[in-house]
Amino acid sequence: MLLWSAPDPAPNPRRVRLFLKAKGISVDERMVSLMAREHKSDAVVALNPRGQVPFLELDDGRVIAETISICRYLDELHPEPPLIGRDAFERAETDMWIRRVETGLGTPVGLFWQHGHPLTAKLINQVPGMGEAAKAQAEAMLGWFDGQLAGRDWLAGNRFTLADIALLSIVDFAGWIGIGLPADAHHLHGWHQRATARTA
Repeated sequence: MLLWSAPDPAPNPRRVRLFLKAKGISVDERMVSLMAREHKSDAVVALNPRGQVPFLELDDGRVIAETISICRYLDELHPEPPLIGRDAFERAETDMWIRRVETGLGTPVGLFWQHGHPLTAKLINQVPGMGEAAKAQAEAMLGWFDGQLAGRDWLAGNRFTLADIALLSIVDFAGWIGIGLPADAHHLHGWHQRATARTA
């Protein structure tokens, strides 16, 4: 199988790489330059009509796109260590936190990247007010996650999961584009140190 991907700090490709690392899985990887718009090339769009990376090209030619779908597929092939869950409740709990990460934090971070960052100003027509509002929402959500992590090591309590990997990839990307962790978010800072060490 071949993972079509992009270099750091792109959060979605990095999420899959972190998952692979935590699983101890090695797959071949083909890098695509996002800034050169290679993900919109005919070769990529022929495999993934959305023109996005990452996606996984299987040996028989079938393709799996979307980061969580890729990770679920790999988790089925390599169930140890369990990064989604061992039973119905654990899997549902992991999914719950992934949704909170993606919709609560990933969405405003993505909107700030599109509408508030100078690099993307060269690529799209930005709406500056939208970028400012998205940044404020992202900062508020970082505070919310800080509160949720009080008294627990990981989002799903005592289990390091794909939800933590999803949050780490977004938090690190947010910091790279100018949305840092709040100084007083002590629980989130502690979690970030643990998650970074776990995926090193």
